[in-house]
Amino acid sequence: MKYRYIISLLVVMCPAWTVLSQSLSIKKEYASTLVQLSGTLLELQIDGNKKADCGALACSTCHVLHTRAAEAVYPFAVSYRITGNKRYLKGAKNAATWLIGQQQPDGSWKETPEEWTGTTTDQLLMLLLAYDVISGELDKQENASWLAAITKAADYLHQVMKPEFASINYVATTTATLATAHQLTGTERYLARARELAHRTVSKMDEGGFINGEGGRGVGAKLGIDLGYEMEMSLWGLGLYARITGDTLVDNRVRNALKTHLNFIYPDGSIDNSWGIRSNKWTMYGGATSDGCQALFSLYADDDPRYASASYKNLLFLRENILPGGLIGYGPHHNRVFETQPCIYPTFTKAKNLAMAYQFETTQSRPNRPLPTEKIGWVKYFDNLDVVQVRTKNFMATMTSYRYKDQKAGSKSKYMFRPDGGTMSYLWVEGHGALQVSSVTEYSRPEPMSFPEAPGVKCLTPQIYYRDSIGYFTNLFEFDARMSTNALDNGRFRVKASGELKNRDWINGGVAYAITYTFTDDFIEKKVVLTYHDAFPTVIITEPFVMQAGMEISQANDKTVTINAGKKNFVFTTDRDGKLIVGKDAEHYWTPYPAIKAFPIEIEIAPPKGGFTQTVIYRIALER
Repeated sequence: MKYRYIISLLVVMCPAWTVLSQSLSIKKEYASTLVQLSGTLLELQIDGNKKADCGALACSTCHVLHTRAAEAVYPFAVSYRITGNKRYLKGAKNAATWLIGQQQPDGSWKETPEEWTGTTTDQLLMLLLAYDVISGELDKQENASWLAAITKAADYLHQVMKPEFASINYVATTTATLATAHQLTGTERYLARARELAHRTVSKMDEGGFINGEGGRGVGAKLGIDLGYEMEMSLWGLGLYARITGDTLVDNRVRNALKTHLNFIYPDGSIDNSWGIRSNKWTMYGGATSDGCQALFSLYADDDPRYASASYKNLLFLRENILPGGLIGYGPHHNRVFETQPCIYPTFTKAKNLAMAYQFETTQSRPNRPLPTEKIGWVKYFDNLDVVQVRTKNFMATMTSYRYKDQKAGSKSKYMFRPDGGTMSYLWVEGHGALQVSSVTEYSRPEPMSFPEAPGVKCLTPQIYYRDSIGYFTNLFEFDARMSTNALDNGRFRVKASGELKNRDWINGGVAYAITYTFTDDFIEKKVVLTYHDAFPTVIITEPFVMQAGMEISQANDKTVTINAGKKNFVFTTDRDGKLIVGKDAEHYWTPYPAIKAFPIEIEIAPPKGGFTQTVIYRIALER
């Protein structure tokens, strides 16, 4: 991949693999959280041999028995191996029995309550992996039932799975599923189809190893990149296939991809999928319905010691999202923005991921090494993505102008409300955590099962916009923004983005914008230049800030807002008099994904009285 990686010469860089203070008991860490989550899931399992739904997992939020929840068969099986506790063995058997009972005549499973059957690959793979762990514990009838269901499901996948049928993560997972089915059954057509699908999938990788296939359909197959689904689904699927089959072509493609994807693990372990086309399910620890990154990092842990460190840091971040009662929430503020428990999807998907990680990991401990994002003093432009990262002593940020468009569906596409237009989609502060995060530009429920009701929620992404009788025009709907980067003196970095304020149909609103970001160790400055060429509206700049526990935001004067956050305090200042609006509609600044509560600061910009441009400069600075 071609990307520009500019490092300030004024900053002393630590060696890539500088040893940190301790090693990681990585397998023990996986086991600890896996057993914890398995215990939670086991409590949700319907028990009693006489009950028709014995073995299913109850979801109190959705009031439905999710067939995918039976993928807990594998976390239960591995938890049994770890603990020797027969409760987990019984749970695994019961989950499998119930799942087999839900199988359709064609061998598929529906993703209840939906009709989608592509998730058959996830259910079958977990059944296969669980069989490998506990087959010796099955009686003759159970064994026959498992094998019959496995064969029917594998036949179904062999028949239907391809990029024209499903998003690419299903195709990538199926490579591992069919390769594993071949190991068990010896059916050669499974292996042949697995190889065909694996090579088709890696053919869709760009020069950085990002797979173009998660969004809307072009001429048949899907297009678009999503980092989250790649790290938590596609890449480990391809890696496991390669491990089973010895396919070095696929294995090398995954290895090269992982080197690039590692850059999107933030210093606190959060995964930066703020910009991906499926970021509408971004939880910061990963995705709400995708599996997790530990499986991927454990498969390739021998390649680079930083992979275990990234995996562990993300695991720590995930643990912070486990709620009282044991379920995993939709983000760091779940209990602050929801009065109800989350769906069980994040819990069983992360549990199966940790079960795989535990099984794939070959050693008890790994050295702890700093991540690329822990180094200080650089700007990196991923020109295959039009995504920029900047890291200074105190700040790390992502800016995105990723250009994917769902040309066929247009504004009806669920993939076209991600942050864009050169906006800052994620801002993290050393010793504080997330200061700004992004959310969808307009919230909707394209998959009612996966998207909670959230009437009236406001977008958390920093944006430039205006509303009038014609509609809503924002830089977030600019999917053709132009970006550039450069390093300045004294450890400063500059990022520029420019485009047009557009509506949801990507139609220009008559006002152009240019944003210049300047990053230093102690502040971030934004210079916004508006050019009024065909319209003269009042424009609003909105900067929502994540309201961490105990934070207080107050307006000091016409130009200054203080943000008191305990260990780190900030000052927001602007060069414009009397134009600050603080806290307007604050109760609506929250989002289901990621589950975050925020607080808005706005700058109102009147149209020029003379000429055709307006300029505003403002800063977010650490208080000294």
